[in-house]
Amino acid sequence: MNPSGNQVMRPEIASSWRRTSMSGLRPESALDGLHIAEFDTASRLMRAAGPVLDELATRLLDTTFCIALADSSCRIVDRRFTDQRTELALNRISAVPGAQFTEEHAGTNALGTPFEVMRGVAVHGAEHFVEALKAFSCYGHPIRHPVTRRIEGVLDITGLTRDANPLFAPLLQRAVEDIEQRLWEGARLSEKRLLRAFQHASRSPCRAVVAIGGEFVLTNRAALDLLEPPDHAVLRDLVSGVTGSVARDLVLGSGAAVHLRAEKITGTADGFLVELTPRARTRLPVPRGRVAENRRPGLDQQLAELSRGAGPVLIAGEPGSGRTSAARAIAASRTVQVLDAADVVVVGEQEWAKRLRSPKPGAEVLVVEGIELLSDALCAGLARMLADDPGVRVVLTSAPRSELPPRVLSLAATCPSRVELPPLRNRTDEFAPIARTMLAELRADLRIAPSALEALIAQQWPGNLRELAGVLRGITERRTAGDITVADLPAGYRDAGRTARLSRRDRAERDAITEALRDTGGNKVQAAQRLGISRTTLYSRMRALGVSR
Repeated sequence: MNPSGNQVMRPEIASSWRRTSMSGLRPESALDGLHIAEFDTASRLMRAAGPVLDELATRLLDTTFCIALADSSCRIVDRRFTDQRTELALNRISAVPGAQFTEEHAGTNALGTPFEVMRGVAVHGAEHFVEALKAFSCYGHPIRHPVTRRIEGVLDITGLTRDANPLFAPLLQRAVEDIEQRLWEGARLSEKRLLRAFQHASRSPCRAVVAIGGEFVLTNRAALDLLEPPDHAVLRDLVSGVTGSVARDLVLGSGAAVHLRAEKITGTADGFLVELTPRARTRLPVPRGRVAENRRPGLDQQLAELSRGAGPVLIAGEPGSGRTSAARAIAASRTVQVLDAADVVVVGEQEWAKRLRSPKPGAEVLVVEGIELLSDALCAGLARMLADDPGVRVVLTSAPRSELPPRVLSLAATCPSRVELPPLRNRTDEFAPIARTMLAELRADLRIAPSALEALIAQQWPGNLRELAGVLRGITERRTAGDITVADLPAGYRDAGRTARLSRRDRAERDAITEALRDTGGNKVQAAQRLGISRTTLYSRMRALGVSR
């Protein structure tokens, strides 16, 4: 398709047209009914951009050009005009403050398209996808935060002309640079406010105070005595995503039990003040050995209680999350026989069922691994066995219950006792002790440096504990003493990126998006439909959460 009638379509415009078509928009679509939503008029973007827009509007006096500013969701938050005709023309197409001018809603345009491709783009006349925009010529350029490098918004200049104008690109790029500089100055001001808050809270030498900013951590002497290096990564994770204050009890890496209270520092983008109050003078023991792999508050006690009980038990969790270790913890010192459902394809259903019905002599606990792999007939046979007296204690392991098919859910329901093991990516509080236990088992006298720990915590760990063990084993093959730094990590595990700042809720959202993309083969339109969100919202959340597909 040729938008201009006599020129070949530029690649970036052609790609934009394809994305727009996939969203269901048509060239004849009207733009006079776009939804208008509220926005933050005092955001850091608005504060940084205001003076720059004022100066830019002065330069454009006596022209038909206007300026539009969109935020990080591509919603228009400010406009400046020097000609009333342009203002009226934009009002007719709903290009007004509060309107989301993404490609999904308005087609190819100089706000939505730079937002998608993350670089400056000019769109002239017939290059616009929607007919209502073809009277305009415009250029848009994304605004990146100089510290995080995330897109804070898009700045656009638009005129009532179909012709390209050489003024657009250099004028907008200089304005964007000025806005980014003001964002940087705002970040420095944020650091000063964080320092003042820390100094005020640290006036009492007995208070253990930690100030956490985007790129640094401040601790007073009392906090320094309490914290070990890995604790800093845990504290950062606990405050991520908090908008006000949070209070909770916490066990530090040293075993010290403390009460944590964290509060967002007003006037900072991501500054938090944390106060730690020791709950007792004694230190809690840090579990060692294999049982520590499954450590979380109450889990060790739950497994110990189940080991003293009777009746079947279900242990559910992702592959590599410690299901087998938990099963052996329940068995304790009793003799265990393991029957793996994956062996059905090797020995056949009849032989596998025979082994199920006739445990080996002397076996006291029968562990059936991976019941989600069993057929309907084998599930029914196992359920009948559990209903009768099997003569041994039976422990079943499975994938998370939310992923089990109905036939397996019915089997799982026959177990009155159930344990759900969390994935490693959701066990930030325990990550350092887990890694320390693994290193001890590998007989390596190594310590994980805080920066390396933060990078490891930020990973998704689809292989869970098994994957972490493999990474640490590889490191110990190269060195056996000293600090593990980021440079010692495998290349794919070195970049903490923005996921290191994600809250638990954000990580759950990231998991849902990743799963939807995997199930749809990377098709973002289908993934958005499956998640019940728009394609533009999906793109926005992927950028914010660091999903790279």
